[in-house]
Amino acid sequence: MAAEAEFIQTIIGVGILLFAAKLMAELFLRLKLPIVLGELIAGIVIGPFALGAYIIGTDGLPLLHINNEIRVLGEMGAIVILFMAGLEMTPKEFLKGGKASFTVAILGVVIPFFAGLVAFQMFGFDALQSMLIATALTATSIAISIQVLSEFGKLKTPEARLIIGAAVVDDILAIAVLSVVTSIAGGDGGVANIDIMDVTITILQVLGFFAIMLLAAVVVMPRIITPRLWKAKGSVEGIATASFFGAAALAGSIGLSPIVGAFAVGMALSTTKVFEKVEGYVRQIGLIFAPLFFAIIGAQVDLRAVNLEILALSGVVIIIAIVTKLGGCGLPAMYFLKSKAQGMRVGIGMISRGEVGLIVAGVGISTGVLTSNVYSTIVIMVAATTIITPIWLKMEYKKELKKSTESSEEK
Repeated sequence: MAAEAEFIQTIIGVGILLFAAKLMAELFLRLKLPIVLGELIAGIVIGPFALGAYIIGTDGLPLLHINNEIRVLGEMGAIVILFMAGLEMTPKEFLKGGKASFTVAILGVVIPFFAGLVAFQMFGFDALQSMLIATALTATSIAISIQVLSEFGKLKTPEARLIIGAAVVDDILAIAVLSVVTSIAGGDGGVANIDIMDVTITILQVLGFFAIMLLAAVVVMPRIITPRLWKAKGSVEGIATASFFGAAALAGSIGLSPIVGAFAVGMALSTTKVFEKVEGYVRQIGLIFAPLFFAIIGAQVDLRAVNLEILALSGVVIIIAIVTKLGGCGLPAMYFLKSKAQGMRVGIGMISRGEVGLIVAGVGISTGVLTSNVYSTIVIMVAATTIITPIWLKMEYKKELKKSTESSEEK
């Protein structure tokens, strides 16, 4: 009976979270704000630490409870999201940016990481907590920037190409950093016994894993995932799903983050003949898994814990998040693009933190490394940068449009 009660609790939780996420998504769409932010806030509002605590079931207990099964579904959502992200980036695009993309991406990871590490150790956090906060500051959510660039018809501009190229490298490096920090968090020795050689090996493992997966994909996947071989309805989609979950499991089994495997397979399949079919299918399952992931992340935020300390800490994290990306990505972009305005847009376009930042928060809270205060702070930072980026980019392009209109009128 206990197992049946747990199952019923899980399906009720999934239903409530999905319904709330999509309701809030509709509201945010009408307000012209990022939908993902609405889904995240839906989880916070309906979660067991907010309204969810007052929705009582027949047994007298709160109707919504975030149990282990719901957390597992959330982790599966993270794998689906990273696979979808990988599908948007072909290996050619990854290599095409060359020196500029790599420089902007490396500085856009290194500067936020070390700035966060130093700043939060100065605030009295231990080294491991500081490392996790710093890791959350590294990754860029490219989806937000692409949406704005597309809206203004700027996807083919030099700054857009640089944002996309750098964000690809940025995400891979951020995943490498996350794998290192996760392995340290799960180890017995902690930060005091960090071996530089072990860290180097872990980063090389991530990069090597990508290289092997992509190489294998070029040779093997076009032969395996092909309509000529799989004729039954849904076979191509089923094999693709098995591939990215299998790769996620393989990555996890060798001590890396499972999302590394899903991301690598996504990149690999982006060049195959079945890309459109797989992309269409995964977008459909993403309509369920993505909002569920963000709602579950939000539902674990304890609103009762929000106090002046969390708000002050969030303010510091947000400032570091903005300044380090503007400096780390914007300044080198100005040099490569030979334009202050275009370089500034690259810096702004890299500010938004997305799913990797939330995954870092989830890793931190599940391993017990992060306190609920710090967890809430990271989620607030992700939400704030998600709002700031599209608004700021729109302002920059409107400014350019205004200048160009005034210039044509003068002529």
